[in-house]
Amino acid sequence: METYLVTGGAGFVGSNVIRALLERYPASQIISLDNYLTGTRDAHVDDERVTYLEGSTVDVNSLDLPPLKAVFHLGEYSRIPQSFDEPDLVWELNLRGTKEVVKLCHARGVRLVYAASSSKFGNEGQDEHLNPYAWTKAKNVEYITNFDNWYGLDHVITYFYNVYGPGQIKTGKYATVIGIFESCHEAGEPLPVVSPGTQTRDFTHIDDIVAGILTCFEHGKGDGYLLGVNREWPLIEVARMFGGEIRMIPALRGERERGAADSDKARQLGWAPQRSLDAYIADFVARTPRPGA
Repeated sequence: METYLVTGGAGFVGSNVIRALLERYPASQIISLDNYLTGTRDAHVDDERVTYLEGSTVDVNSLDLPPLKAVFHLGEYSRIPQSFDEPDLVWELNLRGTKEVVKLCHARGVRLVYAASSSKFGNEGQDEHLNPYAWTKAKNVEYITNFDNWYGLDHVITYFYNVYGPGQIKTGKYATVIGIFESCHEAGEPLPVVSPGTQTRDFTHIDDIVAGILTCFEHGKGDGYLLGVNREWPLIEVARMFGGEIRMIPALRGERERGAADSDKARQLGWAPQRSLDAYIADFVARTPRPGA
């Protein structure tokens, strides 16, 4: 029986990865390690094959874990503007926590599937310096790559592009863009669009992200697997799809201007995104009338 460790397993992406692993490998056991910063117990998968541990990746090497098949490392700090206010937490969870996960994988000879950040690719690579989050994530990619050269490490590195879909965070300081838009639409409130609104993002449905993660786990090797649709959506255009009023809010520190994935390397493994943002929003709006509309 194979056991997989999923860090951040109570989070948006992590919980969906757990479901996919259980379906793909019915005889498997899953261990989730989550500090519940953004993860919730509501996201737990009700299956006896899944064990949930509350804790930090910083302490992963002190855990009494069984032999592992692979580690899906999704449990890191993952917000850009907020990272300016919590630099110590970003450092602890991203740099120190990932160092310990790499140490675990090397010591046990376990495959590492790492979720890097697409935020580093903009502006010819200079966007990794825009904020603490992007910088630490970029340094982790360097560390994993160098560690493999120094000591040997079976790994594959994926990059997510603005994940959305059922289960996304819709309220609070860690809410996602599409989650915020959905929440405001449901409440009949104006949708907040960060100025100038022309900045673009490549939005990728959670189902496509999970499929990409498993494809890269099974067939990928090394760095460079960008999981995105390769379509740039201006944020103001995305907000307009929901209908209703829009209110412009001040620009946020550390945000990049453009984002679109060059997903050729992932597509060469046989992966391709199946879901489109406009169809998703149209379905959501049809199912969720605005109050007073």
